[in-house]
Amino acid sequence: MSSTHAMRPQEMVERALELSKADGCVVIAEETSSANLRWANNTLTTNGVTRGRQLTVIATVDGALGTSSGVVSRSAVTPDRLESLVRAAEEAARANSPAEDAQPLVTESASAADWDTPPAETSIGVFSDFAPALGEAFRRAASEDRLLFGFAEHDMVSTYVGSSTGLRLRYDQPTGKVEVTAKSPDYARSAWAGSGTRDFADVDVLGMDAELARRLRWAERQVDLPAGRYETLLPPSAVADLLIYLYWSAGARDAHDGRSVFSKPGGGTRVGERLSELPVTLYSDPNEPGLECAPFVVAHASSAVSSVFDNGLPLRATEWISNGTLTALLQTRHSAGLTGLPVTPGIDNLVFTGPDGGPTLEEMVARTERGLLLTCLWYIREVDPQTLLLTGLTRDGVYLVEHGEVTAAVNNFRFNESPVSLLGRLAEVGRTERALAREWSDYFTRTAMPAVRVPDFNMSSVSQAS
Repeated sequence: MSSTHAMRPQEMVERALELSKADGCVVIAEETSSANLRWANNTLTTNGVTRGRQLTVIATVDGALGTSSGVVSRSAVTPDRLESLVRAAEEAARANSPAEDAQPLVTESASAADWDTPPAETSIGVFSDFAPALGEAFRRAASEDRLLFGFAEHDMVSTYVGSSTGLRLRYDQPTGKVEVTAKSPDYARSAWAGSGTRDFADVDVLGMDAELARRLRWAERQVDLPAGRYETLLPPSAVADLLIYLYWSAGARDAHDGRSVFSKPGGGTRVGERLSELPVTLYSDPNEPGLECAPFVVAHASSAVSSVFDNGLPLRATEWISNGTLTALLQTRHSAGLTGLPVTPGIDNLVFTGPDGGPTLEEMVARTERGLLLTCLWYIREVDPQTLLLTGLTRDGVYLVEHGEVTAAVNNFRFNESPVSLLGRLAEVGRTERALAREWSDYFTRTAMPAVRVPDFNMSSVSQAS
């Protein structure tokens, strides 16, 4: 067998486990297919479909001082190279020191019911309804003198996890997104919109184009404003970018060791501390409708927030912040033993909610006397982990709101803000809706967020970015 796909991914997992001579072994096989469309100047430029496979072998070796692990990942592994991959993982385990996060491998008595099912695949057909609507958007944009640029991507990843302790788990994860930028013919005005999706059936590209056209009209009047603190409406996309970074930074181990904004002065973590006076909740749930994700841990490497020993651990709905109070941090079994808190591994979606029946962004604009309306944030970087101070830029539209109406576009800014500090200063939380983060859309697409009102968002300097 020399073909890359001569063996099904399940067979590769089983064969690798058979070849293993280590004390423990976990094998992760991922079969990926991707479809994409790209366009510029109101014209489709490219489209295509790709496929790939990655195999990860995790070997564990017991020794007098503890258990060590070795992890090796390779793409396009052919059956005749499978044994060399397994041996490389075992050699790495024997060469490594005992793993600090060592735990007994997760056990499972029953196999996944669909273990033997072939991998799911996407195709260019996923765009069968989206593409005609996109063509109509091109025609409408051309007739109204604006240019559309953007791309649509859809990935399907079938993940198979098997172990020497009996794990046989699999999950099919569809992930889609579309990002559209509209520009005036002279490129002086620009607006962005994006959407995450599972299958493109729920993407309203004509609605996105209509909203972009409205924003370009807003920008026909330009006003320059200085740096300073402004009452600011952050749309769901910007809220997603800030709270995803908060989520990624919420590792229990770093908090326990005094290295993060979630560290308690004097020792321990801030779990149990109130972060917001508003009844806001931040949670993850593998079964969240429209945002479904793997219901078990898939860890290709150990870090402060994940452990290869936890592969296959069941995931369940977890509230990270409940009614304004910090209730959980990202925990491995190892870090949970250090902190004395429940095991709460990371989950691949994030939902932020406020009081029931929150207003729409339109309604929030209508009751703004004077403030700024952002479109999105980008180039976000961490300045200080102890406060989670972030810096970044605004992009593709910052608008002035006066007496309940958008009256002009203003210049871009650099901002300096901590999402933890923002939680404590929220003046209003809107209605939660599906949102696509602009900065982190390559890594984290499954979010639902509300718009929020911040009375004093820190625009630290004027930016020349466009």
